[in-house]
Amino acid sequence: MPKETVAALSIAGIVTLGALALSGPARAQGAAPPDIGGSYKCQPRPSPCLWSGPSVSISQSANKLQIKGENGATADATLTSDITISAGGTFNSLGIIRPDKSIDWSDGTKWTK
Repeated sequence: MPKETVAALSIAGIVTLGALALSGPARAQGAAPPDIGGSYKCQPRPSPCLWSGPSVSISQSANKLQIKGENGATADATLTSDITISAGGTFNSLGIIRPDKSIDWSDGTKWTK
C-alpha cells in the first residue's frame, strides 16, 4: 500500500478508537442515569471559576440537573448521556463526566467532588 493510504487508515483507526473510548459503557434501556449529584469544588483549568465561585452543588432528578454556584448563580442542565452534560441558561457549557466523577467543562474549568 502507498504510505498515504497507510497513514489515512492509521488516522481513521485512531479517530474510531477515540470515539469509542469517549462513548463510555452502554446503559441498559430503562436503567437509571449515573448519580452525579452532590458538592463540587471548582478548579480553574485554565479559566477562573467566575460563574460558580469556588464551590458548586448539583441536584439531580433522573437526567435533569439543577446547578447552584456558591456565588448564587443557578442553571438548569441535562445529563445527555452517561458521560455528558449540557448546561443552559447563564452557565451555557458542555461537560464531560470523568470516571472519578469529576467534570471537565467547556468554559475551561474542572469540578471535583
